[in-house]
Amino acid sequence: MTNIPTNNRNYFKLELLIARSYVILRQLFKTRYSLFNGGKIWDDSTTCGKNFWTNIVTKNKKINLTSVQKTSVTNGNSNDWDLTTLTALLLNSDRPKTLNKTQIQQLDNEDKILTELRDIRNKLAHHASKSIDDVEFNQLWSELTTILVALGDIDSELDKIKDDSVFDTRTQSINEENVQEALRLNALGTQAHKDRKFSDAITLFTKATVLSGVSNHDRAVFYSNMSSSRLALYELKSGSSNKTEIDDPRDHRYRALQDAKQARILWPTWWKGHFRVGKVYATINEHEKAINSFERALALGPTNNDVQKALDNSRLIYSQQLRQEHLDPRLQPKTMDEQLSELQQKMGVNPEHVRSGHSLIKEIDPSGADVVKAHKYEHGDIDVKQDYEQAAKYFAKAARQENAEGIYNLARLTDRGLGVKKDHNLALKLYEQAASLPPKHPIFKVIPNLGVAEAEHALGLRYAEGISVHKDLPTAAYWYQRAMEHGSGPAANNLALMYLHGTGVDKNLEKAEQLLELASKRGDPNAMLTLAGLLLHKNDFKMAKIWHDRACESGNIVAQMGRNKFEEMLSDKKQFINCSSPNILQMVDGMKNVIDSLKPKGAVYKTSNKSYIHDYNMFNEYANRGSITAKKMCDALEHYMEAFNVLTHSETLAEKEEDLFVHQLAQCYRIEHIVAQIPSIKMRQRIEEIVDHVLHRNSLEFNVNNSQSDEDARICYAVLHMDSHALVAKFLEQCKEKYPKSIHFFELSATVHGWLDQYETAIYVANSGLKVDPDYYELLYYKAVALRLLDKDLNEAIEAYRTFLAAAPKDHRKVPESYYAMACCYIARLKDNGMIDKGMIDIVEKTYKEGEDAEKLQLPCFLPYDSNNKTLVKSMFDAKSLLNTQSSPPINLKLRLTDPHRVKLIQEHREWEAKTLKAINDPYYSLETGTHKPGVKQQTAKSFIGLKAISLKEMDPTKEHVYEGYVLSAKIIEVAYTWSPSIHLVIEDEHLDCERMFIYDFPQEQGHYLTSKVYTIGSKLNIINPYLRIGRCDMKPLIRVDDSSSIIMQSESERVLNMCRCCGISNALNVCGKCKQARYCTKQCQTMDWELYKHKLICKKL
Repeated sequence: MTNIPTNNRNYFKLELLIARSYVILRQLFKTRYSLFNGGKIWDDSTTCGKNFWTNIVTKNKKINLTSVQKTSVTNGNSNDWDLTTLTALLLNSDRPKTLNKTQIQQLDNEDKILTELRDIRNKLAHHASKSIDDVEFNQLWSELTTILVALGDIDSELDKIKDDSVFDTRTQSINEENVQEALRLNALGTQAHKDRKFSDAITLFTKATVLSGVSNHDRAVFYSNMSSSRLALYELKSGSSNKTEIDDPRDHRYRALQDAKQARILWPTWWKGHFRVGKVYATINEHEKAINSFERALALGPTNNDVQKALDNSRLIYSQQLRQEHLDPRLQPKTMDEQLSELQQKMGVNPEHVRSGHSLIKEIDPSGADVVKAHKYEHGDIDVKQDYEQAAKYFAKAARQENAEGIYNLARLTDRGLGVKKDHNLALKLYEQAASLPPKHPIFKVIPNLGVAEAEHALGLRYAEGISVHKDLPTAAYWYQRAMEHGSGPAANNLALMYLHGTGVDKNLEKAEQLLELASKRGDPNAMLTLAGLLLHKNDFKMAKIWHDRACESGNIVAQMGRNKFEEMLSDKKQFINCSSPNILQMVDGMKNVIDSLKPKGAVYKTSNKSYIHDYNMFNEYANRGSITAKKMCDALEHYMEAFNVLTHSETLAEKEEDLFVHQLAQCYRIEHIVAQIPSIKMRQRIEEIVDHVLHRNSLEFNVNNSQSDEDARICYAVLHMDSHALVAKFLEQCKEKYPKSIHFFELSATVHGWLDQYETAIYVANSGLKVDPDYYELLYYKAVALRLLDKDLNEAIEAYRTFLAAAPKDHRKVPESYYAMACCYIARLKDNGMIDKGMIDIVEKTYKEGEDAEKLQLPCFLPYDSNNKTLVKSMFDAKSLLNTQSSPPINLKLRLTDPHRVKLIQEHREWEAKTLKAINDPYYSLETGTHKPGVKQQTAKSFIGLKAISLKEMDPTKEHVYEGYVLSAKIIEVAYTWSPSIHLVIEDEHLDCERMFIYDFPQEQGHYLTSKVYTIGSKLNIINPYLRIGRCDMKPLIRVDDSSSIIMQSESERVLNMCRCCGISNALNVCGKCKQARYCTKQCQTMDWELYKHKLICKKL
């Protein structure tokens, strides 16, 4: 263990301490079993176990056990039960009503202790780095020993475990003859395993384990090998069986698990024992437990590639389980024939036409033909037997021709080990290769380049889960954003969830709703369900019901199972609103808006649109006036810009240039990290590679002596990977040990321990750093925050905030927050006192006012000031503010204009019009156009009598349907300049939602008149019996009109005159200087129309 870091040793000492409880808890179970069952004795027999399971456990809904735990209980041998099983049985078993008061009190006390033990065990189990610093270790050690002594253990015996000698090989009575025989049997068993004679191997390993006088470490090896052979034997006998549950103690996997656990008990600090346990859990699909075991193995063998691969694989599968991919109807296996039949049913596409296209594609796009073959082999077809190896072969063939769909699917099969060797690192490279290709098909320019958006989404998942890469939420958000922009529904859903919870991006419920709606329009069933819940929260009952129904219809099993509960919640909310007074409703809405506005606790290293570079002149001006904070921002920005000057000077940097770049970036991070907003993901990846290279180079050159270059690289590494909390916390422990005078490592360490909810450790780290520099106000602030969140002594927290305020500049960005936090501390003291204290209320109001005054001193870039504590204090002490809160916030115009669905519609419309105009005006340019016959017939109505209004939101964008008996009202926001084969428009309804509209079957000679005089910008129209069509080429929704008489134009007086081409406001005065026709209400709108909506495409055509 001497080569294992102290913090990892601390973790495994705590594990050994918890293991001490097993014997005690087993005896406690037997005592309770006798007490609860009239004096019966638990004898560890199978009969006893089966009777207990049948008569007690199955009748108790509170006891939830996995299949492995169920098997161990029915087997009856309590020696096989782990802590989770024991605590589940002890805490949830029904007590007989015959117990006396003393017995009940004793059981209650025991249950309290058991709950504490279970919670500590769970905390350790989910500790990803398996690294516990001395402060946390001492705290947990104290808690655990108190629990164990209370349960009957001996204090002096527990102290022995605390010494490092506990990991030394124990002095055992060794029988050399037996040792040699055991080693011989082990060698024979190993050879039998290699020869695939697994039963023989198990017999040989078993004989080796029972020989006396053999060291525990040797016996651990024998049990580990036996576990491996049992798993191999199971896989040999089970063949292609997908059975995961264990229901028989004779199951080879169950016995393999017991063998692996025995190896782990005999040698707790051997990586392979934990690895073997993880392998069994992975085999039975319990990947959360597998991850825990693999993380332990990795902590003991950090360079072991097999462990890292197994950990990556379980993380990948576990993330799929958490996303409930097994319930997603889109991911269920279907043959090509079944897929084509489904396409015909939903879209009316003739399967024979698709197959004809498959046969023709070889001449036009050979790599595309290889992809089609690969899909047939992967899924099976009428004349093709499913064969993953052949599928991988053809995907690889297409990949060699730079086919994005081929590369992506080869990566997908490589990730899962289907037809090719499983390799997560290779899959990552293939995803990156596919994501680097153009988003439009290289041959068929009007359709997406399949595989690009899918690969971008896969990369987002990789960075979100930390599979084969460091977990990095801002990078995940970047890839989700790219995939969303290129048409991915799942990516839009995942990005929405990040905005919904404020993970990796700033929390923004409006943006989340917008993205959920986009994902839902693209057919994502998960987004539909989440959107329904969000709309229910907003009391938009009609749309909540519509989207929940759509989620159910799309095959979302979770939605289907929860349909009754959702409808009950909807009914209850309606009833509450109907029965409540307006003041109560306004108060409830106000509190809801307060809660929604709160930012989540977590990393501040997020994707942000804020760039401080443009504020340099402002910072310089304030610095010249004496602002210390502005001077820091200037200094940080100067180092940041120096770093990027070095980076952009050359594609490759020499060692000196690398050191200079890392030094300048580290200096920026030391002074003020928030200014370092890296502009692109590629640049971030390049920076990470440089930092990793400098770290590695320094590890080789400076094994003994410290260096400035090494310290700089460590600062950069920690900041760049702050999303991987546990990893960075462990890394920073090494940094503090190596550079005990570097205050910035203490600052970063205190911060990350706070994010991990390890407040006592954060306080300890802050105090240690303050010994280096007692006046370092950044650490003073983090110490105050940790004391407040620890919630043990709020007076101490208040005093810590005051110490920070005395040391920090008056315009420091955390000064107002400190006052608001102190006000929250005073409020908490009010609650603790349980009585109204006018003096304390005055203090709260005074402190709150000090925070508001402090805001007036803030630099302009930090305003308007954002503070959860301010929001909470204001809501608690200003009831009037809640009554004045708007129940529905006003529509965010900027958010509407940047709605990705709207942007995409207008961009693609203008691209289409530009291409068709070029085809008309350029004899050397050709553009193939055509149309498909409508799937359903639109009935024409001649009047509005009896028609109901419908909005675009209420029309299902995933299904082709004619809405008979309805009328859709809208205005034209994008016009057509051509009319063959149809007139293409973009319309916007009264709720500011927009969609494409195609008009067919009009006299072609009237095309110019219709596009220039009738269907013009700002004109309003009504569409009777609107037909929502799914485009046959792009599978996107549009409003199709096959009879122009179903369009009734509204009067000229209703038309929006001189409409702004960007926001739609009337009487826009500014005119485009080039085309002289497009109007804008402001310069900002003109810039947005030019840059975002690509006005340049149609500017000269107007």
